[in-house]
Amino acid sequence: MRFDLVDLRLFVAIVEAGSISKGAEKVHLALASASARVSGMEAMLGVALLDRGRRGVVPTAAGRSLLHHARSIGAAVEQMRGDLRGFATGLKGSIRMLSNTAALVELLPAALRSFLATHPDVDIDIEERTSADIVAAIAEGRAEFGVIANSADSAMLETIALASDKLVLIAPAAHPLSSRDTVAFAELLEEPFVGLSAGALHSHLADHAARLGRRINYRVRLRSFDAVARLVEAGVGLGIVPLAAAALCRATGIATIPLSDGWADRELLICAADFKALSPHARLFVDHVVGAARAPI
Repeated sequence: MRFDLVDLRLFVAIVEAGSISKGAEKVHLALASASARVSGMEAMLGVALLDRGRRGVVPTAAGRSLLHHARSIGAAVEQMRGDLRGFATGLKGSIRMLSNTAALVELLPAALRSFLATHPDVDIDIEERTSADIVAAIAEGRAEFGVIANSADSAMLETIALASDKLVLIAPAAHPLSSRDTVAFAELLEEPFVGLSAGALHSHLADHAARLGRRINYRVRLRSFDAVARLVEAGVGLGIVPLAAAALCRATGIATIPLSDGWADRELLICAADFKALSPHARLFVDHVVGAARAPI
């Protein structure tokens, strides 16, 4: 059985695109060449890898197994290239991780600052995703590790607890809700909101609104929690942010009210398929994040 890296990259691209032609385009192959490569893999294995239909292609059970291995091999090759490239450029290491919104606000800034100060030859690439997307990406070998909320099903991964992550409502100090001890998310969906323009928290809140058969009425969407707090203070609308973000915001004319919904009380976890299998620099950074999260304030 002989597959080359082009075969594996092509197969991953086809499955992710749901189309042989689009997958071929993604890896810069002619359609005829891509089709021949797929047929060659199937002939070599003696089993169909794709179910072909009028709406595109989906992997068979054998195809899903190949997809898992192809992604793992691809990730290992990219890691090898990054490590070896460092010898030519002077860069000693690079790390790629995924994170939800709360960790980007609450945990990672301070941990990144101290880690990079003591490891100037390491670069870190962070991509923001929802917790569910992070779990799927790591389980499929598309990322080494990430930080998630425990609301996502991470049973197939190894996890380490980091910190609590509570979502709270912020409202103008004069708003009728500002005197409440707690408030339910369902009570808020008639109100105008100020929120983030995109990102994991935006998607998380939209999902919970959809479960209630509703949509959040965003009047303004912004790129930072501080900007959200400023417009909440000005009376434009309400906001939902992590508690740590509310504490860091410079706006003073706002009230912070805990959400009573169970999903608003979360724990942040760092997760990986196998912590021992992480690259040396990734393991070093994971240990640093864990230590920073547990350090006394």
